[in-house]
Amino acid sequence: MTGQSYYNSDLFPIQAPMEISSSGQYLVDAIQARSDLELAFVWNRTIDVVKGKLDNSYILEDLSQFATRNADLIVEVAHPSISKQYGSKFLQCADYMVGSPTALADQEVETELRNAAKIHGLYIPSGAFWGGEDIKKMADRGSLQGLKVTMKKHPQSFKLHGKLRDLNDTVKTEAAVLYDGPVRDLCPLAPNNVNTMAVAAIAAYNLGFDQVQGCLVSDPSLTDWHIVEVDVFGPGDMKSGTCFQVNTSRKNPSKLGAVTGTATYASFLSSLLGARGKGAGTHLC
Repeated sequence: MTGQSYYNSDLFPIQAPMEISSSGQYLVDAIQARSDLELAFVWNRTIDVVKGKLDNSYILEDLSQFATRNADLIVEVAHPSISKQYGSKFLQCADYMVGSPTALADQEVETELRNAAKIHGLYIPSGAFWGGEDIKKMADRGSLQGLKVTMKKHPQSFKLHGKLRDLNDTVKTEAAVLYDGPVRDLCPLAPNNVNTMAVAAIAAYNLGFDQVQGCLVSDPSLTDWHIVEVDVFGPGDMKSGTCFQVNTSRKNPSKLGAVTGTATYASFLSSLLGARGKGAGTHLC
């Protein structure tokens, strides 16, 4: 076996059984195109969707049998529930990269995964989050006082639950703020859309999911872009506005209705390639 073996969860989405999941397909294609990587297995919640579109030797029908494939790195791009059900088990056998870090908004899941990463590494991909390593360094020094992440997308690019879904359905011509508050409360309502905010809360671990702020904006004018704005507050007096501040704005090209911007795929692949060699513990990649 050369290089690393990879598990890619949920190559095809169950909600669109005739179409290939863009993130899963991107990673599988990238892995198979490289000589230094080897695809260990692919699992999907609906096996019939995968059959015929991938060599049967790669298909794992029962996820509980993952250890039989001897993967060096297990990569999830399916749903936060996978980390809750299998994350700690994965970490007993391999490094684990959490493609849906909103799972860690559940304090019990975060604690369990961090505690399980005693031999293998728990990797958190940066995705659309910009400046994660610098923010983590500020958290390490105790100089990070505040962090806010604002995400702006077209209404059709959101997959929301509960009151946020109802509110988003009312957005027709003018931009509207759907949510502005702690990231922890937002993650269960928008698990497919706010992984960027979850990464921010993990990087800013001295603040965590309860103190990192998330703002979700539904904007009908954003037919070609996803926008992520990050506001960082460091040493100084925040109340008077004289503290250290960094403000970034990231415009990610996207198709109308797409949950993930196109540039995020390459970022995710870069994270996958960097998810190695750091040993036990939790790591941004």
